[in-house]
Amino acid sequence: MKGINLDVLRLALWLAGLVVFAVFESAKPRRIASFPGLARRFANISLFLGNYWLVRLAFGGAVVASTEYAEEKRWGFLNDVDLTWPVEFALGILILDLMLYISHAASHALPSLWRFHMVHHSDLDFDVTTSMRFNPVEELATVFYKIGIVSAVGLDAKTVLAYELLHVLATQFNHSNLKLSTAPDSGIGTALVTPDFHRIHHSPEVEEANSNFGFVFPWWDKIFGTHRAGPHLPHNLMQVGLADYRAPGGLTLPSLLTMPVSPKLGAYSFKKEE
Repeated sequence: MKGINLDVLRLALWLAGLVVFAVFESAKPRRIASFPGLARRFANISLFLGNYWLVRLAFGGAVVASTEYAEEKRWGFLNDVDLTWPVEFALGILILDLMLYISHAASHALPSLWRFHMVHHSDLDFDVTTSMRFNPVEELATVFYKIGIVSAVGLDAKTVLAYELLHVLATQFNHSNLKLSTAPDSGIGTALVTPDFHRIHHSPEVEEANSNFGFVFPWWDKIFGTHRAGPHLPHNLMQVGLADYRAPGGLTLPSLLTMPVSPKLGAYSFKKEE
């Protein structure tokens, strides 16, 4: 899509969402913050800004450009079927979300991927800035993964742009410390992943962490049997973070960047603890 810079749009939306959700979660918090200071938020936002510039410098516009190249070369099965644009658009959004659900589950199942993804799970609090806490290697790998998806499926640039922007807001929303008036499986929770739904996934308990992998839509977890309705403890009492990384002083920005090469691997896998 000529004239549209996806990277700039995502940054603008991230910054706007950060402000909006930070205001709402402060006005109506779901949980009392365990570490209310600025240190962890600084680390989270610094990771996001660093990842943004790294991805933009290395692959700026690559995902959208790959859709245009795939369309020109007639790659992807959607280029071989005759669908109306609304149907193709809706199907493309669902495919993208399903593929990210699969990659998310894989990042817990495979130790080589988990080493990088556990940076996200190491946050000892849960708020909108947690949605920004990702290791740079995982961010770069995600870009490659998305390029492969859009090329293999034959998604158009408008669909990719719409999902990327939806994903930004949904991720900030479902990581926010916002108290909603409805249960996670009712009301808005029937269509979108809510904070209560996703917070369970950030539990230090293995069985809880290996559930609720959805990014935007909660349906994949229910279809594939990874859905959990609630944590063992109430949401306002449950812990978040990694069982092996409980010291805030060990979760500084330099520590997060080097965590994947640490000999201490967070104990998440699809194998249940004995």
